[in-house]
Amino acid sequence: MRVQSSNTILHYTADTGPIFSTRGPSVVTVHGVASRWISTARTWTQENIWRARVARAIKSTDRIITVSESSAHDVSAVFNLALEDIAVIPHGIDFQMFRAKTDLSDTLAHRLRDVEFALYIGNIEPRKNLDALIDAVEDEAALPCGMKLVIAGRPAWNFEETMRRIEHGKNVIYLGFVSDADRVALLQQCSIFVFPSLYEGFGFPVLEAMAAGAPVACSTRGSLKDLAGPARRFEELDSSGIARGLSEFIGDISWRARATIDGPKWAQRFDWSESVEKHTALYKELVSQ
Repeated sequence: MRVQSSNTILHYTADTGPIFSTRGPSVVTVHGVASRWISTARTWTQENIWRARVARAIKSTDRIITVSESSAHDVSAVFNLALEDIAVIPHGIDFQMFRAKTDLSDTLAHRLRDVEFALYIGNIEPRKNLDALIDAVEDEAALPCGMKLVIAGRPAWNFEETMRRIEHGKNVIYLGFVSDADRVALLQQCSIFVFPSLYEGFGFPVLEAMAAGAPVACSTRGSLKDLAGPARRFEELDSSGIARGLSEFIGDISWRARATIDGPKWAQRFDWSESVEKHTALYKELVSQ
């Protein structure tokens, strides 16, 4: 692709790009290819539009960025690109935000008073595998007596069945959308953070939970196999597998204690300043050509 000299970089940050090549250098970030692993990630029409849009963005820009090694392999396979043509620049997290001791708002503090809980924070959508998680915690062996699953997040798409399960779940407390302060406080107070996602291009919630000192249990899908570091992994992602995993992980008191130390050490590696430095280096490389 041809790059004209310019001191300005046009960066398309979310799986889109120009219809035609730009006059100056341009970059596109492709965050992942969920549909490579989940056939129902989009409708047939949505998927074809998305792939055409991303393919056009790749053709019309000068460099491709993605956010994890697993996403790089997915983008390479789906769009027939050499891995060396894809720059991997991970996101960062606001580590200090999740380390600062934070109290729940009065409303949530009252609602969760004397409640020990496992926690999920994120969108309500099929990719997050919440149906299996909710079914899992209805198994009496999954959670210790009295422990609840707290779910915080907005309904996103195809959420109707999941919301029905939430409404009828005996061991589920649904908070809906929560503020940043309550999100931090929930992560700091939970007994375990649970994230059995079927695919992640990056995985902010896992790193944020670790930064807050929460023990984390997650899947091995997409970026999570490598990004989640010291987290415990579910071997199977159906309700039975998640129930078995929860019972084992929550019962492992020594691991949960270690996780409060190991998790923050791991999460601290994902720093926005390093991400900015890598983006800046790539921009400088382009404008110098």
